[in-house]
Formats: sequence, C-alpha cells, structure tokens
Amino acid sequence: MRAFVFPGQGSQKVGMGAELADASAAAREVFQEVDEALGQNLSRIMREGPEETLTLTENAQPAIMANAIAVLRVLEKEGGISLADKADFVAGHSLGEYTALCAAGAFSLADTARLLKLRGQAMQAAVPVGIGGMCALLGADLEKAQALAAAAAEGEVCTVANDNDPTQVVLSGHIGAIERAIAQAKDFGIKRGMALPVSAPFHCPLMQPAADAMAEALGQTPPGALRVALFANVTAAVVTDPAEVKRLLVEQVTGRVRWRESAIAMQAAGVDQFVELGGKVLGSMISRTLADVSVTSVPGMADIEALLAEL
Repeated sequence: MRAFVFPGQGSQKVGMGAELADASAAAREVFQEVDEALGQNLSRIMREGPEETLTLTENAQPAIMANAIAVLRVLEKEGGISLADKADFVAGHSLGEYTALCAAGAFSLADTARLLKLRGQAMQAAVPVGIGGMCALLGADLEKAQALAAAAAEGEVCTVANDNDPTQVVLSGHIGAIERAIAQAKDFGIKRGMALPVSAPFHCPLMQPAADAMAEALGQTPPGALRVALFANVTAAVVTDPAEVKRLLVEQVTGRVRWRESAIAMQAAGVDQFVELGGKVLGSMISRTLADVSVTSVPGMADIEALLAEL
C-alpha cells in the first residue's frame, strides 16, 4: 500500500518551483492559478525572493502547497497517473495537511491557497513578535520532551508542538519557557535544544486566536468529499468525513502534530511505500521512524521521471 505525504513550513527556499514551471505547462498553470487566487505574484517571490519575503508565514504556507501540487499535477497530467488510483492514503505535516486535502479533492487549489494565506496571517497575528518561540530538541523522544516542557514552563505555556520522529521533538510556547527548555535540555538526557527561526509559537495554546479565525474561514469554505483517506495530524488516525476533517483542521492550529505516530499508524494500516511530493524532509523523518518501508522524495522535475518508473 502507498501513502502520499506533503511537507510543512521550513521547506521553502528561493528558486522553488522554477525548474518545474520552466519544464511543464501543468506546473505553470498551478502557479498562475495560485497567483490569481491570492491577488499577488507569489510565483515570482518563490522564484526570485527575497528570502525574507518568502519566509513570511503568509507567503511560505501557500508557496509550499503550490510547489507540491505542481509536482502532483505534472505527475497526473503529463505522467498519466491519478492520485486516487495510486494512493491508499494521504497525509501532510501541519500546513501540508491542507496540501494533502487539496490533492485528495476536498479543497480546490484556489480555496487551498486562500485558506493557507489566511492561516499564515492569523498565526502571525495571534501572538505579538517576541512573546513566543519554538525550539527543536535533538536526541529527544516524546517522553523526555514532555518532561522537559513541564519543568521549563514555570507557569508559562511550554508544550510539544511536533513529534517528528524518534530523535526530534519540537517545543512551542512563551519565549522565556522555550529559553529555559534549551538551557535545561541536557539535564533531561537530551542531546541539545536549538531555537528555531520562527516568527510565532505554532501548535500551542497561544495560537487560539488563529484557531478561531480558521474555524470561521472553514465554516465559509468547508472541505468536501475526499477521494483518498487522510491520516490527520492531531489524531494520527484515518479520517474521511468532511465535517470531522474541518473540526480537526481547527484543532490542529493549537494541537500537536503527531507525525511520528502517524507514520507508525500508516505502516500498521498496511502502508509500505511512502512518496513525499514537493520536498525531502518528511521522507527522512519517516525513515528514522520506520523500518522495512520504501521512502521516495520528489522535490522537483528530475525526481518525477524516476517516480513514474516506480508507480
């Protein structure tokens, strides 16, 4: 069985999508449709930068989605495959969950772009700059990370935001608590804590204003039927009901991304082949989590032909 997975924030870089757009009309159509939906030339920011503009959450989120969907459209339109025929499940990391739902037909491309633009703006606005932060814990499992978060909180918010793989967990919360967690990491048997260059503390209770904004937005643009079942971030379980998808997308803003558990659950459901479209971050996490699975990352044009030979 096969799962297609879609990357989250941090996988953006200047030049992304340029090779795809130069080589494929199907990819160019994706970038043009996203530009029109957003009323901005996002594809030029993706191609030319500047990096600080692309890295803004409200730009990075739709850009990463557009790049992954462009890869998918090239596969479908020029490779002659259908995601619904080739995928048993889809999943995505944080914003990648929206990409997965777009790939599965639950959202149109234009609606996905608009939702992610709003999500990025809402997440940025939820907490004033300098109040919150995030850190990656290297050489940490979930149990150690939770113990460290509890000790570092000291009355402030400090929670696990991403459980990525058996060696990497991300904490999110008030900046003071995050700084304490970094300082205390070794006391909890963790190799090291590293501050992340993010503008807001994602996936923690401080994001509640953004969750409220997404609840309103998804009320106006609800997901439709899924052609492929989704493994949801906050439950690490299969969901197919659009009303449940909507509820979980709202919960995801403040909730933990259970990526390690999702990979384990997908393998337990029979998945032995993972295909990452639009990046090569999740493939590494899956490889560190699971044995006896095939992992293929398809960040761009050169990798598409190799994948088509496999499918």
